[in-house]
Amino acid sequence: MIDLKTMLLLEFATATFMAIAWMLVWIFCRQIYELKVIAAGFVAVAVGLFLYLQRGPDPSLLRIVTDNMVIKFGLVLWADGLARFLGQRRVFWIGVACLAAQGLSWSAAVIYIPEDLAFRIHASTAFTTVMMALMIRTLAVDRSQPRFLRWITIALLAEYVGASLLQSALVYLHPATVANSRVLSDINTWYFFQGHMFIVGFFICLVFMVGMRLSMDLRDRNTALGREVSIRRRLEQELSASLEGEKTARKEQRQLMRMVSHEFRTPLAAIRYASDMLSVMLPNPEEAVSRRIRGIDEAVSRMTMLIDRFLSGERQEEGVLKIETVDIPVLVREIQQHFDHAGLGSRLSFTGVARPPGFRADVEMLKTVIVNLIDNALKYSGETDPVGIDIAVRDDLLVIEVTDQGIGIPEEEIDRIGLRFYRASNTSGTGGSGLGIHTCKQLVGYHAGSLELRRRKGGGTLARVHLPGAEADLKRPAKQPMAETV
Repeated sequence: MIDLKTMLLLEFATATFMAIAWMLVWIFCRQIYELKVIAAGFVAVAVGLFLYLQRGPDPSLLRIVTDNMVIKFGLVLWADGLARFLGQRRVFWIGVACLAAQGLSWSAAVIYIPEDLAFRIHASTAFTTVMMALMIRTLAVDRSQPRFLRWITIALLAEYVGASLLQSALVYLHPATVANSRVLSDINTWYFFQGHMFIVGFFICLVFMVGMRLSMDLRDRNTALGREVSIRRRLEQELSASLEGEKTARKEQRQLMRMVSHEFRTPLAAIRYASDMLSVMLPNPEEAVSRRIRGIDEAVSRMTMLIDRFLSGERQEEGVLKIETVDIPVLVREIQQHFDHAGLGSRLSFTGVARPPGFRADVEMLKTVIVNLIDNALKYSGETDPVGIDIAVRDDLLVIEVTDQGIGIPEEEIDRIGLRFYRASNTSGTGGSGLGIHTCKQLVGYHAGSLELRRRKGGGTLARVHLPGAEADLKRPAKQPMAETV
């Protein structure tokens, strides 16, 4: 027959290997953090069994209580770890309360009735029954694990409770088996043998539970991945449909541009033909008439250029800029002649005309910007009010300022001026489409520049253009300096 110490040694070795196994499982499955509690329970049981092995035939009262309490603490950790693992309410503090009651009752029994081993066996049975009942309840209400696995574990726990109750019943019916003994003897080896079988069975059940948990987690992840793949496919289909819609819209836009271009060119061709006929019919026209005919020709050429650049989708895809060195004095002279032809040149005042070395831009676009700004200034000023144009180089930027003494822009509307078709609230009495400033901002933007509009203190508006120097990257907006007081 196996003696008690040999049985304790076997059970200690088994508990130690299981504790190590659970620690390794927890290290490799960190996402299941509850495993560390279960592993700690096996460690506590192994330590308690080791203390049993180390004590002599006549242990002290403190050792009798301590050794048993360490093993009981392992049961508390098992019950709490199982509840955590199955996602239920923790039972740690219930176990601690029962453990405290166990410790007090055992301490009192060891001090006052040290030879009455029966009382301590009954108290231990009561504690074991409560802990096993908590684990049985945890498994009974769980729905995350397979039913057969839960009921096998419940049966295993119930068997251990039954063995504990049987031991108490035998001690109660045959008290002579433990009479006059302070500790357990070889007669109780069978109880530790069935405890050893319980630990092995409980370990196997927990291993299967962890395996099922990992399997279900993997299944859930696969399900989530499947949903994500479906969503991504749907989004891909929507994106493809959106791209097809955009391609169709671009095609329709190009068709519209070609149609508008054709419709604009037809009246322009008629105007140019009429201008040419006037030149033929009037071989020696007066200077004023000749000046007006040249103005018509220049305006038609400029409108044709704008159509070629902005209403042709194919050209816009290739690039709209025609970069060349700008001769500022020549540009100013052409702008002056343009307004002289319209009889408005006397109201213009050019100052600070500079010739920046190597300044490059699209001359026609730059001319269009300045002409549009001056035209706005003339339109919203009095019939005799002057318009100032200052062209200078500041901090490697070409700065063009157009100032007037007209109606100005309401302060709260300045940020909206330049939006397509937007006109200030105080311009209702004057014709316009709201495209002039918007076009200027686009043309300046092609040059990586900026356009700023401000109210003048004395009344009127300041339009300030900043254009980068010759080395600037035209795809990158120019740095706009701090606004000055006007």
